[in-house]
Amino acid sequence: MLEYTGVIHIHSIFSDGSGEVQDIAAYGKECGLDFLILTDHNTLRALNEGYQKWYDDTLLLVGCEINDKQNQNHLLAMGIDETISTRIPAIEYTKKVKELGGISFIAHPFEKRKSMAQHPPYPWVEWNSKDFDGIEIWNHMSEWMEGLTEQNKYNYIIHPLRSIIGPTEETLTMWDKLNLERKVVGIGGVDAHAHKVNLLGFFEMEVFPYKVLFKSVRTHVFLEERLNPSNDDGDIKHSRNLIYNSLKNGNCFISNYYYGDAKGFRFFAEDGEHIHQMGETLPFAEKIKLRVILPNISATIKLVCNGEYLFSTDGFDAEFDAATPGVYRVEVHLNQSAWIFSNHIRIGL
Repeated sequence: MLEYTGVIHIHSIFSDGSGEVQDIAAYGKECGLDFLILTDHNTLRALNEGYQKWYDDTLLLVGCEINDKQNQNHLLAMGIDETISTRIPAIEYTKKVKELGGISFIAHPFEKRKSMAQHPPYPWVEWNSKDFDGIEIWNHMSEWMEGLTEQNKYNYIIHPLRSIIGPTEETLTMWDKLNLERKVVGIGGVDAHAHKVNLLGFFEMEVFPYKVLFKSVRTHVFLEERLNPSNDDGDIKHSRNLIYNSLKNGNCFISNYYYGDAKGFRFFAEDGEHIHQMGETLPFAEKIKLRVILPNISATIKLVCNGEYLFSTDGFDAEFDAATPGVYRVEVHLNQSAWIFSNHIRIGL
């Protein structure tokens, strides 16, 4: 399996971001990212104008973020070639993305921010839907705004990366619960807009520069073949499909690059004959081993089964017994800070 690292949930001047698409791609390249996924609100203009392509070794893919009439139920839609009406209910446009052959992920599902009246929370409330492929378990901008207060605002503005602690317990609990019913993939998002704010009435500052956010929450995907950085239409489509299939299948994990480069992290199951990666399902049997390998960094490794923390150990790697059927995932904390969140391996379900 080949590992590629990218950033998901980015806005440009085609909706409410401040950056030109080609400049955003250049920032991604500068940060060493393999791919970016642009998700402007309710538009595929960047796709229609030819911005979905390779920028040297960085592939920029174009999706969109859909919302309903109440500006709730934000959904990251990828792999679609036409926009979907926001006049229909969330359960309908989620189904429509699937019908169009795309994949979708709920954005900032339990957003509760209240620090800025002009930026109210946009939570997901349509949990009856069964057509989304996953949820954004970690959203940089939402967490930043939820923690923002009048007392800490200057520190938050100057140090936007230090304020990110980790996914909320409410989100992780829902994610684990959903995975007991069916596979629901977890991804990370930065929700980058590069907003500019006025300080002290005369000084304008960019709070979330793209280049800064590209060094925070990342999503790593595993592919069975190498990406080909060619701007031939067929090659672009093939590369896009490889990445989207990995996201759909859950062959991916989330990390916070601010605390360390997580490239090289592995979580897999061994049943004596085969190796099973994140996102896969295998029958329950005796002596199934769950293995964790970290990228040359000692950290705290936590095993979670069916939403319950089972074991915790410190080191460069770990091995656990899968004693019962269930959905297993791993969290890694570095110096008590959330660093890595794997997707689930389903055993006996």
